[in-house]
Amino acid sequence: MIYEEKTIETIPVGPLGLIPLKSCAELGEKVNRHLVEWRRERESEHKSTIAFTGYQRDNYIIDAQTPRFGSGEAKGTIEESIRGDDLYFMVDICNYSLTYSLCGMVNHMSPDDHFQDLKRVIAAIGGKARRINVIMPYLYESRQSIRKNRESLDCANALQELVNMGVENILTFDAHDARVQNSTPLHGFETVPSSYQFIKALLKCEDDLRIDNENFMIISPDEGSMNRAIYLANVLKVDMGMFYRRRDYSKKVSGLHPVVAHEFLGPKVAGKDVIIIDDMISSGDTMLEVAELLKSRQVRKIFLCSTFGLFTEGLEKFDTAYEKGLIDRVLTTNLAYQSPELLSRPYYVSCDMSKYIALLIDTLNHDLSISRLLNPVDRITRCVNNYKKEHGQPV
Repeated sequence: MIYEEKTIETIPVGPLGLIPLKSCAELGEKVNRHLVEWRRERESEHKSTIAFTGYQRDNYIIDAQTPRFGSGEAKGTIEESIRGDDLYFMVDICNYSLTYSLCGMVNHMSPDDHFQDLKRVIAAIGGKARRINVIMPYLYESRQSIRKNRESLDCANALQELVNMGVENILTFDAHDARVQNSTPLHGFETVPSSYQFIKALLKCEDDLRIDNENFMIISPDEGSMNRAIYLANVLKVDMGMFYRRRDYSKKVSGLHPVVAHEFLGPKVAGKDVIIIDDMISSGDTMLEVAELLKSRQVRKIFLCSTFGLFTEGLEKFDTAYEKGLIDRVLTTNLAYQSPELLSRPYYVSCDMSKYIALLIDTLNHDLSISRLLNPVDRITRCVNNYKKEHGQPV
Protein backbone atom coordinates (compact mmCIF):
# COMPACT_ATOMS: atom_id res chain seq x y z
CA MET A 1 0.00 0.00 0.00
CA ILE A 2 1.41 3.37 -1.00
CA TYR A 3 0.45 6.58 0.74
CA GLU A 4 -1.87 7.78 -2.00
CA GLU A 5 -4.08 4.72 -1.43
CA LYS A 6 -4.52 5.44 2.26
CA THR A 7 -7.83 6.77 3.58
CA ILE A 8 -9.12 7.46 7.08
CA GLU A 9 -11.24 4.49 8.15
CA THR A 10 -10.96 4.63 11.94
CA ILE A 11 -10.43 7.24 14.64
CA PRO A 12 -6.91 7.49 16.10
CA VAL A 13 -6.00 5.46 19.17
CA GLY A 14 -5.00 8.78 20.73
CA PRO A 15 -3.17 12.00 19.85
CA LEU A 16 0.07 11.06 18.12
CA GLY A 17 3.33 11.65 19.96
CA LEU A 18 6.77 10.94 18.56
CA ILE A 19 9.73 10.53 20.94
CA PRO A 20 12.98 10.00 19.01
CA LEU A 21 15.81 9.69 21.51
CA LYS A 22 19.02 11.59 20.83
CA SER A 23 20.45 8.53 19.05
CA CYS A 24 17.64 8.74 16.47
CA ALA A 25 17.14 12.52 16.30
CA GLU A 26 17.90 13.01 12.59
CA LEU A 27 15.71 10.12 11.44
CA GLY A 28 12.97 11.23 13.85
CA GLU A 29 12.93 14.71 12.29
CA LYS A 30 12.44 13.24 8.82
CA VAL A 31 9.61 11.01 10.04
CA ASN A 32 8.00 13.98 11.76
CA ARG A 33 8.07 16.07 8.56
CA HIS A 34 6.27 13.33 6.63
CA LEU A 35 3.56 13.02 9.29
CA VAL A 36 3.02 16.78 9.50
CA GLU A 37 2.73 17.09 5.71
CA TRP A 38 0.36 14.12 5.30
CA ARG A 39 -2.00 15.10 8.07
CA ARG A 40 -2.12 18.70 6.97
CA GLU A 41 -3.21 17.66 3.45
CA ARG A 42 -5.51 14.81 4.45
CA GLU A 43 -9.21 15.55 4.13
CA SER A 44 -11.96 13.95 6.22
CA GLU A 45 -15.37 14.98 7.43
CA HIS A 46 -14.44 13.71 10.90
CA LYS A 47 -11.34 15.86 11.47
CA SER A 48 -13.29 18.53 13.36
CA THR A 49 -14.72 16.05 15.89
CA ILE A 50 -13.43 15.57 19.43
CA ALA A 51 -12.06 12.13 18.51
CA PHE A 52 -9.53 13.89 16.23
CA THR A 53 -8.37 16.44 18.81
CA GLY A 54 -4.67 17.16 18.22
CA TYR A 55 -4.72 15.29 14.91
CA GLN A 56 -3.11 18.11 12.93
CA ARG A 57 -0.02 19.63 14.51
CA ASP A 58 3.01 21.54 13.34
CA ASN A 59 5.20 19.12 15.27
CA TYR A 60 4.56 15.65 16.70
CA ILE A 61 7.90 15.35 18.51
CA ILE A 62 7.64 15.29 22.30
CA ASP A 63 10.56 16.88 24.13
CA ALA A 64 12.28 14.15 26.19
CA GLN A 65 15.73 14.34 27.75
CA THR A 66 18.18 11.92 29.37
CA PRO A 67 20.62 14.16 31.30
CA ARG A 68 23.55 12.56 33.09
CA PHE A 69 25.23 13.23 36.39
CA GLY A 70 28.99 13.52 36.75
CA SER A 71 29.16 9.89 37.89
CA GLY A 72 27.72 8.73 34.57
CA GLU A 73 24.30 7.93 36.00
CA ALA A 74 21.29 9.36 34.20
CA LYS A 75 17.57 10.03 34.43
CA GLY A 76 14.76 10.33 31.91
CA THR A 77 12.54 13.43 31.77
CA ILE A 78 9.55 14.40 29.61
CA GLU A 79 9.12 18.14 29.25
CA GLU A 80 5.48 18.33 28.06
CA SER A 81 2.15 16.63 28.61
CA ILE A 82 1.67 13.16 27.12
CA ARG A 83 -1.55 12.25 28.94
CA GLY A 84 -3.72 10.10 26.67
CA ASP A 85 -1.19 10.14 23.80
CA ASP A 86 -0.33 7.27 21.48
CA LEU A 87 3.47 7.40 21.84
CA TYR A 88 6.11 6.10 19.42
CA PHE A 89 9.66 5.86 20.72
CA MET A 90 12.55 5.69 18.27
CA VAL A 91 16.02 4.57 19.33
CA ASP A 92 19.20 3.62 17.46
CA ILE A 93 21.18 1.47 19.86
CA CYS A 94 24.12 1.34 17.42
CA ASN A 95 24.81 5.08 17.44
CA TYR A 96 28.35 5.11 18.81
CA SER A 97 28.90 8.78 17.90
CA LEU A 98 27.21 10.05 21.09
CA THR A 99 29.32 10.60 24.17
CA TYR A 100 28.86 11.53 27.82
CA SER A 101 31.14 12.55 30.67
CA LEU A 102 32.13 9.85 33.14
CA CYS A 103 34.12 11.19 36.07
CA GLY A 104 35.71 13.78 33.78
CA MET A 105 36.42 11.32 30.97
CA VAL A 106 34.67 11.09 27.60
CA ASN A 107 32.76 7.84 27.21
CA HIS A 108 31.07 6.68 23.99
CA MET A 109 27.54 5.39 24.38
CA SER A 110 27.15 1.64 23.94
CA PRO A 111 23.99 -0.32 23.06
CA ASP A 112 23.54 -0.92 26.79
CA ASP A 113 23.55 2.84 27.43
CA HIS A 114 20.97 3.49 24.69
CA PHE A 115 18.69 0.73 25.95
CA GLN A 116 18.84 2.04 29.51
CA ASP A 117 17.99 5.56 28.26
CA LEU A 118 14.96 4.14 26.45
CA LYS A 119 13.74 2.51 29.65
CA ARG A 120 14.35 5.71 31.61
CA VAL A 121 12.12 7.79 29.36
CA ILE A 122 9.43 5.09 29.32
CA ALA A 123 9.55 5.08 33.12
CA ALA A 124 9.09 8.87 33.15
CA ILE A 125 5.69 8.44 31.46
CA GLY A 126 4.32 7.04 34.69
CA GLY A 127 1.34 5.30 33.10
CA LYS A 128 -0.17 8.53 31.70
CA ALA A 129 0.03 7.63 27.98
CA ARG A 130 -2.77 5.85 26.11
CA ARG A 131 -0.36 3.44 24.42
CA ILE A 132 3.41 2.98 24.19
CA ASN A 133 5.10 1.70 21.03
CA VAL A 134 8.83 1.22 20.50
CA ILE A 135 10.52 1.43 17.09
CA MET A 136 13.97 -0.11 17.56
CA PRO A 137 15.37 -0.67 14.03
CA TYR A 138 18.35 -2.71 15.21
CA LEU A 139 16.90 -5.00 17.85
CA TYR A 140 18.90 -4.80 21.07
CA GLU A 141 21.05 -7.93 21.59
CA SER A 142 19.37 -9.58 18.59
CA ARG A 143 22.44 -11.67 17.85
CA GLN A 144 22.10 -13.25 21.31
CA SER A 145 18.64 -14.69 20.74
CA ILE A 146 19.32 -18.43 21.08
CA ARG A 147 20.92 -20.31 23.96
CA LYS A 148 23.47 -22.82 22.69
CA ASN A 149 25.42 -23.49 25.85
CA ARG A 150 25.31 -21.92 29.31
CA GLU A 151 24.60 -18.44 27.95
CA SER A 152 22.38 -15.49 28.70
CA LEU A 153 19.27 -14.83 26.58
CA ASP A 154 19.74 -11.08 26.47
CA CYS A 155 17.32 -10.26 23.64
CA ALA A 156 14.42 -12.16 25.20
CA ASN A 157 15.09 -10.55 28.58
CA ALA A 158 15.14 -7.09 26.99
CA LEU A 159 11.80 -7.64 25.23
CA GLN A 160 10.22 -8.86 28.45
CA GLU A 161 11.54 -5.81 30.29
CA LEU A 162 9.89 -3.49 27.76
CA VAL A 163 6.58 -5.37 27.87
CA ASN A 164 6.59 -5.31 31.67
CA MET A 165 7.04 -1.52 31.53
CA GLY A 166 3.86 -1.17 29.48
CA VAL A 167 5.09 -1.31 25.88
CA GLU A 168 2.35 -2.76 23.66
CA ASN A 169 4.03 -2.86 20.24
CA ILE A 170 7.67 -3.35 19.26
CA LEU A 171 8.73 -2.71 15.66
CA THR A 172 12.13 -3.72 14.43
CA PHE A 173 13.70 -4.15 10.99
CA ASP A 174 15.15 -7.39 9.63
CA ALA A 175 15.51 -9.04 13.01
CA HIS A 176 18.48 -11.41 13.13
CA ASP A 177 16.11 -14.17 14.26
CA ALA A 178 12.41 -13.26 14.35
CA ARG A 179 11.68 -16.24 16.61
CA VAL A 180 12.77 -14.14 19.57
CA GLN A 181 9.21 -12.74 19.57
CA ASN A 182 8.20 -16.00 21.27
CA SER A 183 9.43 -14.41 24.50
CA THR A 184 6.48 -11.96 24.42
CA PRO A 185 3.68 -13.93 22.76
CA LEU A 186 0.79 -11.74 23.96
CA HIS A 187 2.14 -8.41 22.69
CA GLY A 188 2.77 -6.89 19.28
CA PHE A 189 6.11 -7.62 17.64
CA GLU A 190 6.82 -6.92 13.96
CA THR A 191 10.00 -7.33 11.98
CA VAL A 192 9.87 -5.08 8.92
CA PRO A 193 11.81 -5.89 5.70
CA SER A 194 13.93 -3.38 3.76
CA SER A 195 13.79 -5.21 0.42
CA TYR A 196 11.81 -2.57 -1.45
CA GLN A 197 14.12 0.28 -0.42
CA PHE A 198 17.17 -1.69 -1.61
CA ILE A 199 15.69 -2.36 -5.04
CA LYS A 200 14.42 1.21 -5.40
CA ALA A 201 17.81 2.73 -4.51
CA LEU A 202 19.76 0.27 -6.68
CA LEU A 203 17.64 0.90 -9.78
CA LYS A 204 17.97 4.64 -9.23
CA CYS A 205 21.77 4.61 -9.28
CA GLU A 206 22.35 1.87 -11.91
CA ASP A 207 21.09 2.25 -15.49
CA ASP A 208 22.38 -0.90 -17.20
CA LEU A 209 20.78 -3.70 -15.18
CA ARG A 210 18.63 -6.44 -16.62
CA ILE A 211 16.41 -7.93 -13.92
CA ASP A 212 15.73 -11.36 -15.37
CA ASN A 213 16.79 -14.93 -14.77
CA GLU A 214 19.55 -14.83 -17.40
CA ASN A 215 21.31 -11.72 -16.09
CA PHE A 216 20.53 -11.27 -12.41
CA MET A 217 20.82 -13.29 -9.23
CA ILE A 218 20.41 -13.02 -5.44
CA ILE A 219 23.10 -14.42 -3.16
CA SER A 220 22.89 -15.32 0.53
CA PRO A 221 26.34 -15.02 2.16
CA ASP A 222 25.47 -17.64 4.80
CA GLU A 223 22.70 -19.88 6.07
CA GLY A 224 21.18 -17.18 8.28
CA SER A 225 20.23 -14.91 5.36
CA MET A 226 18.79 -17.64 3.17
CA ASN A 227 15.14 -16.66 3.81
CA ARG A 228 15.82 -13.04 2.81
CA ALA A 229 17.52 -14.15 -0.39
CA ILE A 230 14.77 -16.64 -1.26
CA TYR A 231 12.08 -14.00 -0.75
CA LEU A 232 13.77 -11.39 -2.93
CA ALA A 233 14.68 -13.93 -5.62
CA ASN A 234 11.07 -15.12 -5.81
CA VAL A 235 9.70 -11.57 -6.02
CA LEU A 236 12.17 -10.65 -8.79
CA LYS A 237 11.71 -14.04 -10.51
CA VAL A 238 15.45 -14.73 -10.62
CA ASP A 239 17.72 -17.51 -9.36
CA MET A 240 19.16 -17.63 -5.87
CA GLY A 241 22.44 -19.05 -4.60
CA MET A 242 23.99 -19.32 -1.16
CA PHE A 243 27.26 -19.88 0.62
CA TYR A 244 27.54 -21.98 3.73
CA ARG A 245 30.39 -21.66 6.17
CA ARG A 246 32.54 -24.61 7.19
CA ARG A 247 33.71 -23.94 10.72
CA ASP A 248 36.35 -25.35 13.03
CA TYR A 249 34.30 -26.47 16.02
CA SER A 250 37.39 -27.53 17.97
CA LYS A 251 38.13 -23.95 19.08
CA LYS A 252 36.67 -20.48 19.53
CA VAL A 253 37.97 -17.03 18.54
CA SER A 254 36.23 -14.01 20.12
CA GLY A 255 33.43 -16.29 21.25
CA LEU A 256 32.83 -17.84 17.81
CA HIS A 257 34.06 -20.93 15.98
CA PRO A 258 36.34 -19.68 13.18
CA VAL A 259 35.26 -20.09 9.55
CA VAL A 260 37.48 -22.47 7.58
CA ALA A 261 35.94 -21.96 4.12
CA HIS A 262 32.88 -20.71 2.24
CA GLU A 263 31.20 -23.27 -0.02
CA PHE A 264 28.80 -22.22 -2.81
CA LEU A 265 25.47 -23.85 -3.60
CA GLY A 266 23.57 -22.68 -6.66
CA PRO A 267 23.53 -22.34 -10.47
CA LYS A 268 26.23 -20.74 -12.61
CA VAL A 269 26.85 -17.06 -11.87
CA ALA A 270 29.23 -16.14 -14.71
CA GLY A 271 28.28 -12.91 -16.47
CA LYS A 272 25.46 -12.07 -14.06
CA ASP A 273 24.90 -9.09 -11.77
CA VAL A 274 24.32 -10.20 -8.17
CA ILE A 275 22.97 -8.81 -4.94
CA ILE A 276 24.55 -10.17 -1.77
CA ILE A 277 21.93 -9.55 0.90
CA ASP A 278 22.26 -9.77 4.70
CA ASP A 279 20.72 -8.18 7.76
CA MET A 280 23.92 -6.42 8.86
CA ILE A 281 27.47 -5.59 7.89
CA SER A 282 29.51 -5.83 11.07
CA SER A 283 33.19 -6.23 10.23
CA GLY A 284 32.26 -7.01 6.61
CA ASP A 285 34.66 -9.95 6.33
CA THR A 286 32.01 -12.48 5.29
CA MET A 287 30.50 -10.30 2.56
CA LEU A 288 33.87 -9.34 1.12
CA GLU A 289 35.10 -12.94 1.11
CA VAL A 290 31.91 -13.99 -0.68
CA ALA A 291 32.35 -11.13 -3.17
CA GLU A 292 35.90 -12.27 -3.92
CA LEU A 293 34.73 -15.84 -4.48
CA LEU A 294 31.98 -14.65 -6.81
CA LYS A 295 34.41 -12.50 -8.80
CA SER A 296 36.58 -15.57 -9.31
CA ARG A 297 33.49 -17.12 -10.93
CA GLN A 298 33.31 -14.23 -13.46
CA VAL A 299 30.36 -12.34 -11.94
CA ARG A 300 29.82 -8.97 -13.71
CA LYS A 301 28.68 -6.60 -10.94
CA ILE A 302 28.34 -7.13 -7.20
CA PHE A 303 26.05 -5.10 -4.93
CA LEU A 304 26.21 -5.50 -1.17
CA CYS A 305 22.83 -4.84 0.48
CA SER A 306 22.45 -4.79 4.23
CA THR A 307 19.85 -3.19 6.48
CA PHE A 308 22.41 -2.16 9.09
CA GLY A 309 25.84 -0.92 8.06
CA LEU A 310 27.83 -1.03 11.31
CA PHE A 311 31.33 -1.23 9.78
CA THR A 312 32.84 -2.08 13.16
CA GLU A 313 36.37 -2.39 11.76
CA GLY A 314 36.31 0.70 9.57
CA LEU A 315 35.97 1.27 5.84
CA GLU A 316 39.49 0.58 4.62
CA LYS A 317 38.79 -2.99 3.52
CA PHE A 318 35.73 -1.81 1.56
CA ASP A 319 37.80 0.93 -0.07
CA THR A 320 40.34 -1.67 -1.12
CA ALA A 321 37.67 -4.03 -2.44
CA TYR A 322 36.12 -1.21 -4.47
CA GLU A 323 39.49 -0.19 -5.93
CA LYS A 324 40.17 -3.83 -6.93
CA GLY A 325 36.77 -4.06 -8.61
CA LEU A 326 35.43 -6.71 -6.22
CA ILE A 327 32.34 -4.66 -5.33
CA ASP A 328 30.40 -2.01 -7.23
CA ARG A 329 27.97 -0.62 -4.63
CA VAL A 330 27.30 -0.91 -0.91
CA LEU A 331 23.71 -0.18 0.09
CA THR A 332 22.59 0.20 3.70
CA THR A 333 19.74 2.09 5.33
CA ASN A 334 19.73 5.14 7.58
CA LEU A 335 18.23 3.01 10.37
CA ALA A 336 21.69 2.87 11.95
CA TYR A 337 24.20 5.67 12.44
CA GLN A 338 26.00 6.68 9.24
CA SER A 339 29.36 8.37 9.72
CA PRO A 340 30.37 11.31 7.48
CA GLU A 341 33.22 9.14 6.16
CA LEU A 342 30.75 6.48 5.04
CA LEU A 343 28.45 8.98 3.34
CA SER A 344 31.40 10.41 1.39
CA ARG A 345 32.40 7.09 -0.20
CA PRO A 346 31.73 6.93 -3.98
CA TYR A 347 30.45 3.36 -3.79
CA TYR A 348 28.03 3.95 -0.91
CA VAL A 349 24.26 4.33 -1.41
CA SER A 350 22.04 5.34 1.51
CA CYS A 351 18.48 3.97 1.55
CA ASP A 352 16.14 6.39 3.34
CA MET A 353 13.57 4.60 5.54
CA SER A 354 11.89 7.68 7.05
CA LYS A 355 8.83 7.65 4.79
CA TYR A 356 8.29 3.94 5.43
CA ILE A 357 8.48 4.44 9.21
CA ALA A 358 6.09 7.41 9.02
CA LEU A 359 3.60 5.29 7.08
CA LEU A 360 3.83 2.52 9.69
CA ILE A 361 3.26 5.01 12.51
CA ASP A 362 0.39 6.72 10.73
CA THR A 363 -1.31 3.38 10.05
CA LEU A 364 -0.85 2.05 13.59
CA ASN A 365 -2.12 5.29 15.10
CA HIS A 366 -5.40 4.66 13.25
CA ASP A 367 -5.36 1.07 14.57
CA LEU A 368 -5.30 -0.32 11.02
CA SER A 369 -3.58 -3.42 9.69
CA ILE A 370 0.02 -3.05 8.54
CA SER A 371 0.23 -6.47 6.90
CA ARG A 372 0.40 -5.02 3.37
CA LEU A 373 3.27 -2.79 4.48
CA LEU A 374 5.16 -5.83 5.79
CA ASN A 375 5.03 -7.58 2.42
CA PRO A 376 6.19 -5.14 -0.30
CA VAL A 377 5.72 -7.48 -3.28
CA ASP A 378 3.48 -5.05 -5.18
CA ARG A 379 5.81 -2.10 -4.69
CA ILE A 380 8.92 -4.06 -5.74
CA THR A 381 7.14 -5.40 -8.84
CA ARG A 382 5.90 -1.94 -9.80
CA CYS A 383 9.37 -0.43 -9.30
CA VAL A 384 11.09 -3.09 -11.45
CA ASN A 385 8.47 -2.89 -14.21
CA ASN A 386 8.82 0.90 -14.40
CA TYR A 387 12.61 0.51 -14.67
CA LYS A 388 12.24 -2.01 -17.48
CA LYS A 389 9.86 0.25 -19.41
CA GLU A 390 12.20 3.24 -19.05
CA HIS A 391 15.11 1.20 -20.43
CA GLY A 392 13.19 -0.48 -23.24
CA GLN A 393 13.25 -3.96 -21.69
CA PRO A 394 10.40 -6.49 -21.86
CA VAL A 395 8.21 -6.48 -18.75
